[in-house]
Amino acid sequence: MNNLKAYVVKVGGDVLADADATDALWRGVAQLRDEAPVVFVHGGGTQATALAERFGHEPRVVQGRRVTTDLDLEVAQWALRGALSTRLVAQAGQHGMKAVGLSGADGGLLRVTKRPPRSVNGDPVDFGWVGDVERVEPGVLRTLLDGGLLPVVAPLGIDEAGQVYNVNADTVACALAAALGARRLLLVTTAGSVRQAAGTRLSHCDASTFEAGVEAGWIRGGMRVKLRAALQACEDGVDEALVLGPADLVACEDATRVAPER
Repeated sequence: MNNLKAYVVKVGGDVLADADATDALWRGVAQLRDEAPVVFVHGGGTQATALAERFGHEPRVVQGRRVTTDLDLEVAQWALRGALSTRLVAQAGQHGMKAVGLSGADGGLLRVTKRPPRSVNGDPVDFGWVGDVERVEPGVLRTLLDGGLLPVVAPLGIDEAGQVYNVNADTVACALAAALGARRLLLVTTAGSVRQAAGTRLSHCDASTFEAGVEAGWIRGGMRVKLRAALQACEDGVDEALVLGPADLVACEDATRVAPER
């Protein structure tokens, strides 16, 4: 890998549902790969929900995290590791990159434990087949990167018994970035940077800003999960984490920079 630290790019399913945004994203990834290897991590909540609704099933999401029943787990595997992964690998090829689709189950990449029931607003919530990251074994990623390939990672993990779990994609990206000692973690959203209560761009988010935003209510849901994971990744050795739009991967002019302290 020419002794260059990798970039880790995480993209949500809502971005991937937009053709123009996806095209801009891939052009940015291709430019990044001129500087350093890239690991591409994707969500797919939009696609999984659409597939679940075809079965007459309405997924449940609590504070930005999806409750995963037996059916939800099957849907996640079909949608994320199946159709979406294949499409992303094909799109990467259209932009001149040789990509390999995999999940956290491949090569033992992502070891997880089952999330225990948690109290949310005073009520116990069983998240079902949702995994919390226990450790990362990045050997398969290093092998792919050494071979000049682009890993496209779906957010599934396995436990020691081989049970597959759904894992939050932001959490996966942050854990992989920390394990690789990534030079930069890029969290791509349709909204771009983080917006404060008045709608203005937040240029920098440290731990105290995060807590204030959660308390005030303008950091919530999926963004709350994303920023908490990004702060942890920075504490675990990632050089820099940014929240940004799909067309801003290289310039990062309108990004929100995340760090534990200013």
